Amino acid sequence: MANDKLTAMREGGQILGRLLADLKEYVKPGMTGKEIDAWVRKEIVARGAGVAYDMLEEEFPGAICISINDQLVHGAPKDEPLEEGDKVSFDLVIYYKGYFTDSAFTMLVGKGSPAVKKMISVTESALWEGIEQVKPGAHIGDIGHAVEKVLRAGHLGVIENYIGHGIGKTMHEAPEVPNYGRKGTGYVLKVGDTICIEPMSCLGKPANYVDKEDGWSVKMKDGSIGCHCEHTILVTEDGYEVLTLPK
Repeated sequence: MANDKLTAMREGGQILGRLLADLKEYVKPGMTGKEIDAWVRKEIVARGAGVAYDMLEEEFPGAICISINDQLVHGAPKDEPLEEGDKVSFDLVIYYKGYFTDSAFTMLVGKGSPAVKKMISVTESALWEGIEQVKPGAHIGDIGHAVEKVLRAGHLGVIENYIGHGIGKTMHEAPEVPNYGRKGTGYVLKVGDTICIEPMSCLGKPANYVDKEDGWSVKMKDGSIGCHCEHTILVTEDGYEVLTLPK
């Protein structure tokens, strides 16, 4: 792996990880999606990175995806205030020194439903179980199998039509990284690969659709709550390195 890529993605991942950790502390009931989005945009620039969503071919109306309650992913920031007990998922990509990093987390605004709290915990566990499979010679199917096993054991719906991906010079690269799969199948990981593992789950059935009103927000068909967690991972000689953790 070229040193410039490794340095840029490590530094970019640190910026992203710290920004999301600060965002988690910043969010409070009563804030609107657009207020949060404006804060995130300001912070990305202040920390020396670029707003990746401004670089999409199809214009996205924000610097961060904010998905509330029955929204699963790709939520467009809105004017409606967050309420106590809302589930909100934040998905952020930044651009730094020619490379992208990507991470997401889901939280409750204030106190919320125990079922939603458990869903978030199980989905985070699924993410880490998937990450633990990463090493040179491992298959993409090993990751998907591990993620799916944890989600199903937690009695959650497994989202199959939105998946993880490679990342680097562009936001989405090969290989695809599904949240389901069979051990020993799919792309074989090699040292220097950078991938995004991003489990998505729901409390109901996994069927979903894109909201026609904003053209971006993916919503659960049955109105149940969706969940999304993600990290950017580097394949190292002896396993993996999580690039988007705050350190």
